[in-house]
Amino acid sequence: MKNFKPILGISLLLVAGLCVIAADHIDAPAVTGGTSDITDFYAFQAENPDNVVFVANVQGLLSPANTGNASFDENLMIEFNIDTNGDAVEDLVIQAVPKNKKMFFFGPFKPEQTGLVSTVEPKNFGGSSNVKITPFGSEAIVYTSDLGMKFFAGPRDDPFFFDFGRFVQILTPGDDDGDGQEEGAFNDPGMDTFAGTNVLSVVVEVPKSMIGGSGSVNTWVETKRKQ
Repeated sequence: MKNFKPILGISLLLVAGLCVIAADHIDAPAVTGGTSDITDFYAFQAENPDNVVFVANVQGLLSPANTGNASFDENLMIEFNIDTNGDAVEDLVIQAVPKNKKMFFFGPFKPEQTGLVSTVEPKNFGGSSNVKITPFGSEAIVYTSDLGMKFFAGPRDDPFFFDFGRFVQILTPGDDDGDGQEEGAFNDPGMDTFAGTNVLSVVVEVPKSMIGGSGSVNTWVETKRKQ
């Protein structure tokens, strides 16, 4: 039995058929620059309308020069929490644990305990899947399980578009940068602050039938460190 405790969590509501996003770049000083730093969480309907995709990105602002040396922390678990009945408590979890250049996935399964501490137990290993972590610059390695789940882990271009400089200007009282744009508004088009940087990404595609049926769930992601 292995216990993991939380480092950072991001929550959002998933509505079937829509893409929803939560992002947390730069503004979490306790974890920024660390292996547990979650930059984005995406949840959306897959190309197959019977499936849902969950994407968790960590270790943001990686330059191309540094991405090849970046790796998932083997003392860290990425946990997708799924609430199927709207009570804001996880009914199911999907856990991703890196080891020896592979990402091992467990779930979805009902956790024996909810909240701050998560457990990976040997009995859950029987239903596990794993995929080789895609090296930087290589074609994506995707594993499809017998149950119809798909898995990926590896570096990817940071997909989140955000004009961080303009955001700071908007928050600065009395700032006037002389750009002719109405104060308090973003530029159109804005500047993609994170262009050219990479993240380490974990992607799970799961049939809706395995997470309550409809695909309409509350979902959040956490990074948890081995205790």
